[in-house]
Amino acid sequence: MVLQAAVLHDTVEDTDTSLEELTTHFGPQVAAVVAELTDDKRLPKVQRKALQVEHAPHKSAQAALVKLADKTCNLRDIIASPPADWPLQRRRDYFDWALQVVQGLPPVSPALRAAFDAAYAQRP
Repeated sequence: MVLQAAVLHDTVEDTDTSLEELTTHFGPQVAAVVAELTDDKRLPKVQRKALQVEHAPHKSAQAALVKLADKTCNLRDIIASPPADWPLQRRRDYFDWALQVVQGLPPVSPALRAAFDAAYAQRP
């Protein structure tokens, strides 16, 4: 179930797929985790990012695992292949914001947290 939610975590944000469709095709548990991880794209980006930090301590264990894995993957991607249009300061800001989110998450996986910390240690 967590793996399904991980694969689908950006689906509602980035496509026309609804939570109801996810519920129909993947079940209510998967849809609930995706809902926990879905930002409201109607809000300004700055507010969405602040809400991720604010809501991190209240994530379920399943959503916290996906969030931690996603942030780890994002840091690794930025290290390996920085977006061409992201100056150094934007990359640093992303790392610092990701750390704030991850620090707020409930502890769910020491190994995954260690992987995040190793990626963060390579902060540009």
